[in-house]
Amino acid sequence: MKAVRLGDDRRLRVEDVDEPKVEGPWDVIVKIGGAGLCRTDLHLLDSGFPIPYTLGHENAGWVTEIGSAVTNVAVGDAVIAHPIASCGLCLECHRGEIARCASQQFVGISADGGMAEAVKTNARALVKLPSGMEPRDVAAHSDAGLSAYHAVKKAIHHLVPGTTAVVIGAGGLGHIGLQCLKALTTTRVIVVDPLEPALELARKLGADEVVVADGRQVDKVKELTGWIGADAVFDFVGEHGAQQDAGAMLGRGGLHFVVGYGGTMEMPTIDFVMQEKSVIGNQVGTYIDLVELMELAASGQVSLHNKVYPLEAVVDAVEDLRAGRLQGRGVLVP
Repeated sequence: MKAVRLGDDRRLRVEDVDEPKVEGPWDVIVKIGGAGLCRTDLHLLDSGFPIPYTLGHENAGWVTEIGSAVTNVAVGDAVIAHPIASCGLCLECHRGEIARCASQQFVGISADGGMAEAVKTNARALVKLPSGMEPRDVAAHSDAGLSAYHAVKKAIHHLVPGTTAVVIGAGGLGHIGLQCLKALTTTRVIVVDPLEPALELARKLGADEVVVADGRQVDKVKELTGWIGADAVFDFVGEHGAQQDAGAMLGRGGLHFVVGYGGTMEMPTIDFVMQEKSVIGNQVGTYIDLVELMELAASGQVSLHNKVYPLEAVVDAVEDLRAGRLQGRGVLVP
């Protein structure tokens, strides 16, 4: 089968590889209908990550083969795959926190991923798609959407009427986070981004205010909050100064949700002590988060702004993402 491989020279190629096989009782083979492209893939390309292997941790498609113990999905089912194939037996799995599983396989990172014609995962990772939902339309929800939803869900009880939330970055993650905030809370949402097309998309998706990131974005946000600061900031960038802006935009008791990554945070500790600010990290989400997100997607409350590429155009897709030409999510379709 065809697969996108990161080779010894750290270059991407579409190569012929062996098809995945069912080896254990909980294994499931999924024919890929769509595989999302993520900034994490860029970090992997630029790092010293072990190679060669197949990328792709945002996967959806159709079940083609199941292990002997699998009962929750059947051959032919349309599914979306949680990126983490968890063990189901450790303490964190019993808590439902599968992102902390002690013996997880992160498909597309620690195991071959879904930028291919098929991928192997386990039954615990799969959510059946509602009738009529196409895998390619929702594939990026398996990580990008899930991460955004997970962060917003943590903030629901904090974001009561009269509060303000800031979304930093209205791109591949942020445009989903904005919709999750509008679907799950009554907070006012301010979106910050340097690009006008991203801000225009944010307006269409329901942003109450938009702010151009032109070096004066912190003051603009503070002015919009009456100079008291935001109740929560969702940083979907995590680098290039966004992580510092997030802390500076917060008011007393504010929550800083870190979703994007790549930079380093440096903030005065006195702000967190005297103003009781909090920093909260987020790695993907729970299985139930993904189930709930699929219900929101099915009802039209959270949608993805996708650009679809054939598998063979993966290098073009990566360059579009690097250069900022890709608005929303890129999805590879075999």
